[in-house]
Amino acid sequence: MPAVFLKDRSLIAVGGAEAESFLQNLITTDIVSMGADEARPGALLTPQGKILFDFVIWRDGDGFIIETDAAQREALLKRLTMYRLRAPVTLTPVAEDGVTVSWDENATEGVKDSRFAKAGVTLLRRAGHHGNDSARSYDALRIENGIVTSGPDYALQDAFPHDVLMDFNGGLSFKKGCYVGQEVVSRMQHRGTARRRVVIVSAGAALPAGGTQITASGKAIGTLGSVEGQRGLAIVRIDRAGEAMASGILLLAGDVSVTLSLPAWSGLSFPTSADEASA
Repeated sequence: MPAVFLKDRSLIAVGGAEAESFLQNLITTDIVSMGADEARPGALLTPQGKILFDFVIWRDGDGFIIETDAAQREALLKRLTMYRLRAPVTLTPVAEDGVTVSWDENATEGVKDSRFAKAGVTLLRRAGHHGNDSARSYDALRIENGIVTSGPDYALQDAFPHDVLMDFNGGLSFKKGCYVGQEVVSRMQHRGTARRRVVIVSAGAALPAGGTQITASGKAIGTLGSVEGQRGLAIVRIDRAGEAMASGILLLAGDVSVTLSLPAWSGLSFPTSADEASA
C-alpha cells in the first residue's frame, strides 16, 4: 500500500455552533451533503468567480478540517476570519503539519478523497506523518487520473472552478444557495461557456518542465503543469485542441510532440468546431 507524506500541506480546524452554515454560505462545496468519511475539494472564490484559495475539506466530529497548501494557510485563515464577523465560529490552525495520502484496496485509515473516487481510485487522506513513499508516486497517480492542484498546475486567481473540473469532481455545487462568486460560475454552467479544461498529456519522449506552452500551428492553446517523465497535466482550450486534432495538426509542448486526453471520469470530449464548443 503506497503511503506518501505531503509535508507542504497544512490544516485549519473550523468549529462552533454555526460552522456548517458559515462554510456552506461561503465556499463552493456542498458540505451539508458530505458524508462523515468523505473529503471533498473546494474553493473560496473572488467575486469574479476565480479561485482565490483551493483546498480539501472533511468533517471532524461536529466541525470541519480544511487542508490547504502550507503557503496558503495564513492568508486563507485571515480571509475566513474576515468573513466570520460575529458568527459563533472558531478558526484554528492545526499544530500538526503535513498530510499522509495512501491508496489501493488495502488503504483503511483516513477520509476518502472524492476526486480520486470519481476516477475509481480509493485514496485516503489523514493528518500527520504516516508514510515514507516517494511523493513522485502520488504525483504520478494525480497525473494518471487528471487531478490538479494549485501551484504546479494553475495559478490562484487565474482559473475558474470549471477550468479545473470542479463541476465534475464534487467541489462545485449548483444546487445550494449563494456563495462568493456563485453567480459567475452558475452563468458559466448554464450557458456552457467553459472552454479551458484539464487534460492528460502523453509523449514519446520526456516532457519539458511545467509552465511550457502547448501549441497548435504555433499558437498557444494551453500550459503544461505537473510532469512525471512522459506524462503530465495541462489546462488547455479544448475547443482549439479538438479542432487541431480533427485537422491532423501536430500538438507540441515546447518541441515535443504530444497527445491529449480528457479524464474519462469527466465524461467530456473534445469539440471539433466552435459551434460544438459552445453547445
